[in-house]
Amino acid sequence: MIYLSIFAVSLVASAVLARLVRDVANDRGWAIAPESARHLHQKPVPRLGGIAIMASVILVVTTAVIASNLLHLGYSFQTSTLLGLLGPTLVVFSLGLADDFRPLSPYLKFGVQILAAGWLFLNGFRVTRLHLLFGDREMGNVAALALTVFWVLLITNAFNLLDGLDGLAAGSALFSSLVVFIVALVTGNTLTQVVAIALAGAIVGFLRYNFSPATIFLGDCGSLVIGFVLSAVSLASSEKASTAVAVAIPVVSFGLPILDTFMAVLRRFLNGKPLFGADDEHIHHKLLQRGLSHRQAVVVLYAVSACFALISLPLLSPTSGTIAVVLSVVGLGVFFGLQHLGYHEVDELRRMARRTWEQKAIISNNLAIHRATDELAGADTVHGILEILKTAFEGNDYEGFEFSFTPELPESYGSPPMIPPFQYAWRKEEGNRSKGWELRLDLLSERGEVRGCFSINRSYSKSSLRSDVDCLTAEFASALSAALQRAGESHVTSAGIAVIAEHRPTDIESVA
Repeated sequence: MIYLSIFAVSLVASAVLARLVRDVANDRGWAIAPESARHLHQKPVPRLGGIAIMASVILVVTTAVIASNLLHLGYSFQTSTLLGLLGPTLVVFSLGLADDFRPLSPYLKFGVQILAAGWLFLNGFRVTRLHLLFGDREMGNVAALALTVFWVLLITNAFNLLDGLDGLAAGSALFSSLVVFIVALVTGNTLTQVVAIALAGAIVGFLRYNFSPATIFLGDCGSLVIGFVLSAVSLASSEKASTAVAVAIPVVSFGLPILDTFMAVLRRFLNGKPLFGADDEHIHHKLLQRGLSHRQAVVVLYAVSACFALISLPLLSPTSGTIAVVLSVVGLGVFFGLQHLGYHEVDELRRMARRTWEQKAIISNNLAIHRATDELAGADTVHGILEILKTAFEGNDYEGFEFSFTPELPESYGSPPMIPPFQYAWRKEEGNRSKGWELRLDLLSERGEVRGCFSINRSYSKSSLRSDVDCLTAEFASALSAALQRAGESHVTSAGIAVIAEHRPTDIESVA
C-alpha cells in the first residue's frame, strides 16, 4: 500500500509538472523546431520534460523519507545514502539541461558523466562482483571503479540514444524501473524500492504528454537522468544479490537500450563514421522504414521492452538451467530480430563468423594457388601448364577457367607468320552452365603489353567464396604469362617458322 501511494503521488506530480513545464516553455519560446530529417516532429516541441521527472522523484522520495521518520511506516534508509544518489544525479541533470539549450561537446558530456559515476562509486553505488572474471570474490577498487563507470556510462547513454520516438525512451524505462523495483523487493534494498517506484510513477505521469503525438519531449535532461538513476539503483539493488541477479537481470531488463546502443557503436565503427555522430539507422528508424506508423513502432518496442523485462525475472531464482534458457531465448530473439530488421552489419558479422569457421578450407585453397604460382615458374609446355592449373582449381569454389594468350617472339626469330593464340577452357562439370560471374585477369608481356587474358568463373551462390582473390591478382597472373611465353617460344623452330596449333580441348587429357 505504501509503494502504491508513492507511485500514485509521483504520477500526479509528474503529470502536473509536465503540463506546467510545457506551457511555460512554449510561452518563453523554448520549444525546438525540427532541424533535420532525423527529427520526426513537424512543429516546435519543448525538450524539457526531464524537469518534471526530476522534480517529481526528488519531491516524492524526500516526502517518503520524512513520512517514514515521522510516522514509522516500516521502511528506512540512511539519508546520506539518498544524498549520495541525488548529488551525482543533479550533476547529470544540469548537464542535460545545459545541452538542451545549447548543444555541448560529446567529450565534455562524457567527462561530466565519468565524474558523476566516480561520485556514485565513492558513495557506495558500485559493481562489487563479476562472476566471469573474479568468481564470488569482491573485486579490487581499480577494477570495481572501471566497471562501475562503464556500466553507468552505458545505461545513461543507452536511454539517451533510444529517445528517438515519442514515448519510446520513457516507456522502455518504465519496464526497466519495474524490474529494478521487483529485484529490490527480493533483495530487501529499501532505497532502491522507493526510488524505482517513484521513477516509474513519474514516467507514467509524463507519458500522458509524451506519447505520440508528443507535446513535450524528455530532452537530455530527462533521458540522461532516467538512464543515470536506473544504472545507480540497479547497482544498489545488486549489492547483496547473487551473481545472476547482480549482473544478468540488469543487463537483460535493459535489453532494448543496450541493444540499440551496441548496434549504433557497431554500425558507426564498421562504416568508419564518428562514434558520437547521429544517424537514422536506429532500431526505431528501421521499423519506420518497414512501413510501421510512429505509434505502431513505439508499441512494438514497448512489447520488446516488456519481453526483456519478463525474461529477466526467472533469474531471481537462478540455476544453471535457468540461466542457460534465459540467455538462449535472449540470444535467439536478438539474432532473428536484427535479421528481420535488415541490418547489413549483422550479415557482415555472420559472413565473418562463417569465414572464420571455414578458415582451414580457405587456407588450403590459397595454398593451392601459391603452389601453382611456384610450379608455373618452371613450366615450359602447354600440357604442363594445364596440369598445374587443373590441380590448383579442381579443389576450390570456382566452376572453371579459360585463357587466351599470344606469345611474343624474340627479335632473333625475324618476322614469323601470324601466330594463333593458345586457347583453352575447362570446367569441373561439363553440364554446369548456369549464369554467374567472371574474374578476368590481363596477361602481360615483360614489356607490359597485353598478350591475352585469364578468367575464372563461378555460378551465383549464397555460399561464401572460400579463397582470397588477392592470391590470383598478385603473382599468379605474371607467373602464368611467363610460363605461356616460354611454351610459345618452345613451339617455334630455330628458323623462325611457327608450329603452334590452336588448342580447344575439352579436357586436359586431350592436349598432346
